[in-house]
Amino acid sequence: MTSSRRTAAALAAATALLLPLGAAPTAGATTEVAAVVAAMSEDELIGQMTWVHVYGSSADDRSRAAENRARYGVDTPAEVVQEYALGGVLYFAWAGNTDSPEQVAGLSAGLQEAADAGPGVPLAITVDQEGGEVSRLGHPVTELPGGMALGATFDPQLARGQGEVLGAELAAMGINVDWAPVADLNTNPDNPVIGLRSLGADPATVAELTAAQVQGLQSQHVAAAAKHFPGHGDTDVDSHTGLPVVAGDPAELAAHLEPFRAAVAAGVDIIMSAHIVVESLDPDLPGTLSPAVLTGLLREDLGFEGLVTTDALDMAALKQLPGNPLDDGDIAVLAIQAGSDILLAPPDVDAARTGVREALATGELTRERLEESVTRILEWKAERGIRGGTQRPGLDVVGSAEHRAVAAAIAERGVTLVRDEGPVLPLDPAAGPVLVAGAGSAWPERLTPLLTAEGLTVTERLESGTSPSRGYRAAVRAAAEGASAVVLVVDDLRANAAQQALVSEVAAGGTPVVLVLAGTPYDYTVVPGEVAAVLASYGTSTVSHAGVAGILSGRVLPTGRLPVEVTAPDGTVLAALGSGIRRTEEVTPPAATFTDLPGTAEDAVEVPDVPGVAYLLDGEPVAPGTHPAAGAVVVTAQADPPSAYHLADGAPARWEHTFDTAEAAPAASGPAGGDEGGLPGWLLPAAGAAVLAAALAVVALRRRH
Repeated sequence: MTSSRRTAAALAAATALLLPLGAAPTAGATTEVAAVVAAMSEDELIGQMTWVHVYGSSADDRSRAAENRARYGVDTPAEVVQEYALGGVLYFAWAGNTDSPEQVAGLSAGLQEAADAGPGVPLAITVDQEGGEVSRLGHPVTELPGGMALGATFDPQLARGQGEVLGAELAAMGINVDWAPVADLNTNPDNPVIGLRSLGADPATVAELTAAQVQGLQSQHVAAAAKHFPGHGDTDVDSHTGLPVVAGDPAELAAHLEPFRAAVAAGVDIIMSAHIVVESLDPDLPGTLSPAVLTGLLREDLGFEGLVTTDALDMAALKQLPGNPLDDGDIAVLAIQAGSDILLAPPDVDAARTGVREALATGELTRERLEESVTRILEWKAERGIRGGTQRPGLDVVGSAEHRAVAAAIAERGVTLVRDEGPVLPLDPAAGPVLVAGAGSAWPERLTPLLTAEGLTVTERLESGTSPSRGYRAAVRAAAEGASAVVLVVDDLRANAAQQALVSEVAAGGTPVVLVLAGTPYDYTVVPGEVAAVLASYGTSTVSHAGVAGILSGRVLPTGRLPVEVTAPDGTVLAALGSGIRRTEEVTPPAATFTDLPGTAEDAVEVPDVPGVAYLLDGEPVAPGTHPAAGAVVVTAQADPPSAYHLADGAPARWEHTFDTAEAAPAASGPAGGDEGGLPGWLLPAAGAAVLAAALAVVALRRRH
């Protein structure tokens, strides 16, 4: 093992011990880490900046050797890590990485061992686990609703809870980066790639929820990655298959940047670029390759000091610049020049590495530029405590009852009752059987057992596929004649004429129709007037359907609100942002009272006692009454229980105050408790010289947001 690898390994070993500490920088810390980076070869620097997927279910798995060899020239995941001195890996089901929590945890441990024996620097182990339609890890991992369902709750506490669930479960499996949250405002109803993944269209709400998700994830020592900068929500082209171009009107751009500003303020570890051209920022290059976007806007204007990553470099957008074809080497060099620290999933790693080597030889890139990024990566690995296995929760947290309850709460509170003429809901069990039908792609069969469990008698008519056939539509119409109500589930109503025909034909039959929009709520634009009730559920998963079942049965009262605006082609607003029929009782929370006595230690927060309102002090629930307080505090209010109450629209629900500082006790003249240089005394006898030096470096390099 080289000197640089020994030092890097010591750095990694010390990280787990020092994660809770927050000492001030020491004079030699920067020199120590600089020595680690300076001793790396050019290929090791490039490797730290390269994060790719590997094929196999364990580090030494040879069952996918043909795929690894075709792409990387070696047989096993461990050999890929060592061959390229990789900085990180990505997990995918199609690569054989995600069979079970136990298998994932074993793969993570094996890859970290391979990194230790090879590059000597611990790995970033990453996954796309947003919730909803982008969830690479399946059962028994907790099934969470997607971003727009969460956005429909308008609840930052649920957003933080979602992040905590994701973080705890990923950490248990040895994963230390989640490519989430999606910080894009979905302002284009025809967006083919963001849609339900977005939290919504209101900048302030999406910013607040994004920040809460970041804080929840990172509270579990898993890095969050806000994406896709500077905003992919106003596009009508999927960057996986084409190159989106948007004008980037200054006012619109400012709105799309607001969630990213909030993520930066919340201390997000990573920001991912978008493969889109924003003409007002750079008319020639997509954000991933644009210095104006990644350096000028993100680094300089937004003040982001964390890691910048490309989106996956194997997406088609970067190969479709008009009149300017780029190969994989060109793309890697341009991304680094633009300001990216991480080359994520280059389709040809050898070509990317060769391109960077050639750019170093010609002076297009400098070693100093690579060292700048690798230093940031190593600082992040130290701060996050990579390899801190003793700090991970056990696998029993994966899919735990507590976590499933968070998912259920998001689903139930997100379901939005857009229309209810009659009213039709809740459905009456005594009225007769309910017919469940719909587009096969919306999975209506998942709803049947859930409604049965809610006490309703259910019959069903099912057909696979996205487009209901003529024969199927006739069968549903016939079955509807004997039902008390028909629940139709659709997921692509605007774009699918057969789904529209099913809805229209069944609604014309006279039996009340409850339409569940499991796709985007923009589908409401083509819902015929004959449909009695409309619910937006924002997803086809079982947990999303369970939220619908709770509303249909009346066990759950609807509280969800549309996180986007729905307009007709002529611009008429059909359903306003924030609208939704809510059957819970409205309550306005009184403000908390702050008692601030300058120069004393008797400061306090007075929390009111109000039915239907719960208060949190700095994110923790508190009982009504007086609570001691100091420094900067935040009091928030929320409906309690949310199944019976909702806060009045526009009612203040957050109050901040900074108390005057009381007189401080005299400072001690020297380090307390036998500490030396900010380290606790208990560490010193056990630490060898190399580990101690690395430990000091770790403490000093913790990023300060």
